[in-house]
Amino acid sequence: MRRTKIICTVGPATSAPDRLQALVEAGMNMARLNFSHGAYEFHAQTARHLRQISTEKQKPIAIMQDLCGPKIRLGTLPPEGLKVEAGDEVTFVLQEKGDSIDELPLPLPTLFAMVRPGESILINDGRVKLIVSDRDADKIRALVKIGGLISTHKGVNLPETPLPVSSITEKDLMDLRFGIQLGVDWVAVSFVRSPQDLEPAQRMIEAAGASIRLIAKIERPEAVEQIDSILKVADGIMIARGDLGVEVPIHEVPLIQKDIIRRCNQAGKPVITATQMLESMISAPDPTRAEATDVANSILDGTDAVMLSGETAVGQFPTAAVEVMHNIAVRTEKSLQEGSRHAWCHEAGSLSVTESVAEAVCRIAYETGAKAILCNTSSGGTAQLVSKYRPTTPIIALTPDKTAYHQLALSWGVIPLLIPPVHHAEEMFMNVVNTVLDMGLVNEGDKVVITSGVPIGKSGTTSLIKVHSIGQPITA
Repeated sequence: MRRTKIICTVGPATSAPDRLQALVEAGMNMARLNFSHGAYEFHAQTARHLRQISTEKQKPIAIMQDLCGPKIRLGTLPPEGLKVEAGDEVTFVLQEKGDSIDELPLPLPTLFAMVRPGESILINDGRVKLIVSDRDADKIRALVKIGGLISTHKGVNLPETPLPVSSITEKDLMDLRFGIQLGVDWVAVSFVRSPQDLEPAQRMIEAAGASIRLIAKIERPEAVEQIDSILKVADGIMIARGDLGVEVPIHEVPLIQKDIIRRCNQAGKPVITATQMLESMISAPDPTRAEATDVANSILDGTDAVMLSGETAVGQFPTAAVEVMHNIAVRTEKSLQEGSRHAWCHEAGSLSVTESVAEAVCRIAYETGAKAILCNTSSGGTAQLVSKYRPTTPIIALTPDKTAYHQLALSWGVIPLLIPPVHHAEEMFMNVVNTVLDMGLVNEGDKVVITSGVPIGKSGTTSLIKVHSIGQPITA
C-alpha cells in the first residue's frame, strides 16, 4: 500500500476519459485543474469524467482547482521577440504593445510606482535578468545582467519589490465561483503572501455554503516568512518550487522545502511538494536519477503528496510518470519506521483531547499489532489528525459525507470509504467493521482500532477508542 498521495495536472495529454482512467489506475489520487489554462467547458468536462470514473471504480479522486493568481506578464512583442545581451539597456513601457525594438510592454500601472533602482526584474522564470537603473511614471529603464530571448506574454518576477496587487484577482474570483458550482474539493490560491490573502476566497466559499478546503501556494519570500501564520488559516500548503525558485535564491529552496514540510507535519496540515519532480518525463520515458532522488527525499522529509505538472498535462508519457512516482514512493516508504516522524510524548497539557486521542490510536495500533485503524469521521478531521502521526498501520476513514470522502484522498496514509450515516455508537461499530470486512480490507481474527466522535456524526468531538477483534461480538 502506498501512503504518499499523487497529484496529476490534467491537460491536453490526459483529458480524454480513457487517459484519465489510465491515470487513476496508475495511482492518481488528486486531479489538478490549472485555471491558468483551458476554457471553463474543458475543466467542467474533465470534472464530470473524473466523478464518473470515481463512481465506477469506487475510489475517491479529489479535484483541486488551481487559481491563476496575479501573475505579472509582458504585453505583446513582435513575433520574433526581443533578443537581449548582457550590458544592453532596455526600457519597460506602460503599454499593452511595444512600439520599438528595445521596449518591453508591461501593462501594470501600479508597478511603475513601486519598483526602485537596484532591484531585479526576472523574465521567463529567471532565464533573463535585469537590474533597474531608474524609472518614472510610465517608464522603467533597466540594464541586462543575463541575456536571452524575450517573447510575448512571458512571466515577470520582481523578488525584491512589494507587489502592488492582490493575491486574489477578479479573474480568480470569477473562476472560484465557477469552481464552487463545479463542486471542486480543494482550491489552491496562488502567490499567497499573508493569511489575509486567503480571506476573499474563504468569504466566497462560506457565502456559497460550500465545504471546499483551501491550499496556500508558497511562492513568495513573504509567505516563507509568514508560514506559521498562514498555516493557522489554510487547510493545506503547496510548496510551488517553480516561482519560489525565482523569487528566492535557488540554493535556499531545498532548506525552505524541508522546513515547510516539517512545520506542516507539526500542524497536522497536508503539504504538497510540486514542480519539476519528474520534468524530464515530459519527453523521455524514464526520469533522471536526480529526479527520482528528489521525489524520494520529499517523501522522507514527510510530504503528504507529490505533484506532476507538465509531465501529465502535456507530456508524452503521462501514465508512465505516475507509475514511476508510485514505485519510488512505495520503495521509499519501506524505509520509514513507526514513530520516526513524531515522538509519542509531549509536555503535559500541550495537546487537545482530539489530538491526544489521535496520537493514542496510533500508539495502540502499533503496540497491539492491529491490522487497521478505522476512523468514523463526519468532516474528515479525525482521519487527518491520525495521519499526522504517520502510523504504519493503514488508516481507513469511513464517512457518510461525499465531500470529505474525496478531500481525504489527499491525506497521507488514508483510505477513504463512503458509508451510510449512523446515529448510535453500536450501529457505528457494526457499520465500520462490516464495511471493511466485506471489502476484504481485514480478515476474521484481525485486530482493529476504532476511533470516533461522541455524539456520532458531530464534527470535532473525537474522544472514543475501541480495540476490536474481527469476528467477535460487537458491543458499544
